[in-house]
Amino acid sequence: MISFKIHRLVIADSLVVKRWLFALLMLLSLQNASAQTRRGIKTFCNPINLPYNFQTDGVMRREAADPTIVLYQNRYWLFASKQKGYWYSADMLDWNFVKPEGLPLDVYAPSIAVVNGKLIFFGGNNTGAFTTDDPLEGKWVNINGYAPGCTDPALFQDTDGKVYLYNGCSDVNPIQYVQLDAKTFLPIGEHVPLFNSNTIKHGWEVPGDTNGEQNAKPWIEGSYMNKIGGKYYLQYAGPGTQFKTYADGVYVADKATGPFVYASYNPFSFKPTGFITGGGHSATFADKYGEYWHIATGTISVRHMFERRLVLFPTFVTGDGQLVTDTYLGDYPQYAPGTFKHNLLKKSPPWMLLSYNKKATASSVLDATGKQNFDIGNAFDEEIRTWWSAKTGNAGEWLSVDMEKVCTINAIQVNFADEGAKAEAFTTFYGYGYQYLIEASVDGKAWNILINKKKVEETPHDYTQLYRSVKARYIRITNVYSPANSLFSLSDLRVFGIAPGIKPALVKHILVARNITDRRSVHLEWDAAKGAEFYIVRYGIAPNKLYSSYQVYKNTGLDINSLNTDVDYYFTVDAVNATGITFGKAPLKKY
Repeated sequence: MISFKIHRLVIADSLVVKRWLFALLMLLSLQNASAQTRRGIKTFCNPINLPYNFQTDGVMRREAADPTIVLYQNRYWLFASKQKGYWYSADMLDWNFVKPEGLPLDVYAPSIAVVNGKLIFFGGNNTGAFTTDDPLEGKWVNINGYAPGCTDPALFQDTDGKVYLYNGCSDVNPIQYVQLDAKTFLPIGEHVPLFNSNTIKHGWEVPGDTNGEQNAKPWIEGSYMNKIGGKYYLQYAGPGTQFKTYADGVYVADKATGPFVYASYNPFSFKPTGFITGGGHSATFADKYGEYWHIATGTISVRHMFERRLVLFPTFVTGDGQLVTDTYLGDYPQYAPGTFKHNLLKKSPPWMLLSYNKKATASSVLDATGKQNFDIGNAFDEEIRTWWSAKTGNAGEWLSVDMEKVCTINAIQVNFADEGAKAEAFTTFYGYGYQYLIEASVDGKAWNILINKKKVEETPHDYTQLYRSVKARYIRITNVYSPANSLFSLSDLRVFGIAPGIKPALVKHILVARNITDRRSVHLEWDAAKGAEFYIVRYGIAPNKLYSSYQVYKNTGLDINSLNTDVDYYFTVDAVNATGITFGKAPLKKY
């Protein structure tokens, strides 16, 4: 079973009984568990805790992208590019793998939809339509071999029973659609072009990690259709899967065939900063409780352009029809489906990142190679594209962090980096998991076991919500086993909870300057706020609609190049530290 599963805290064995004072402190901390934990509220943390296939074509790396989740037979079914099967879950927390028969699995961007009560797989790479009577058993049959010459298909059945295939993946050609027969899934008529990029007006469509490569053409792809509240929302991705600014925009219509109107609030799924970035080529779907979610592609793209992960965000539609994907601190712990009705202030527990930019030590550090270094600080810099590595993958290699204060710890995410992984006689993760041990300490001398994964095979982004919160200042992870002959390496060891102290001061004197000659860009500056570890710039098309955000580290200024030229915006700046968030004042002026 693959999961975000909540694991019970493991207490040290008799060999450390002599450390009874520390054990007593741990026991007291257990009794003072947070209200959220006592009520049994469950959380998850992006990137989603899945295996991610090793890909061995070219540079060895892990990959999963272009995801779709559908609710079928009271289970969630998750499909993604280049996997050896698919997953199902009853709660979107515990995921179980199915290795099917009869499906073209080695493809990019398969489309999954429920059509006339049956689950339909429309393969990417022009492989046609497939169906099954029992996806749990995993035996699929081919309906047709239709090869329309399109990629990134998105299958959609309207409420009137008509079926459409939306598609497109190009830096030249537009997003298009064709109607399909609801039984044969063969085309009725010709493909109809709908829309393409417009980088002159849409700053977020300009390629680059900061939407800054003004002369490059974006890659427009990843369409997906939803009908919500009588409106048709046709989403699409750009400017390219390798960029931190990979995002989803949306066009809206009154009919499945259009005409479609560009949404002024685009992009509606956008996460250009933080530990894991990207929110493009996605699927928007309703859970069992009627709440919407957005399963998207997060980018790493260091070893290979297609080195990617999956991320999950709560989504909702405002009263006036704006489609919103909530990516605010979207790689911090978030409440699981069914916990709360989506609300920007209630999507997450009040746990902050305790380990950011903290002093750390390690058993060893791998020597730098070329432009790449493996410094200890890379494991605490909130950047998945950098990582620390030990010199070996041997059992006993370790990494320890000092959070500077005795903090309340609620959850830990371990992000393995696969440094030096080599192709063995396998191309998937299964049976080749990570094994490790995490210990906690108040003084850096007496240690107690916090998470014991010595005999459990875990995935590369292993998230553990503690059964009870604990008090500690130091956290240490020790390697037990690293798969694929890899070195013991971490892109980040992320510790979540609450640090004692006060929240940062309010951000003051925010200056905003919209570029007069290029309204796609704006420059912001503000005064440093006392106690702030970093800042979050929030902005949107109305004072009560600040749904987009950038996290800003080590600076008190930001250039944003992702705006739409024909839209006015409102801005504010939040201050963040390990104790909490001080939200910026409500903006009163538009730019």
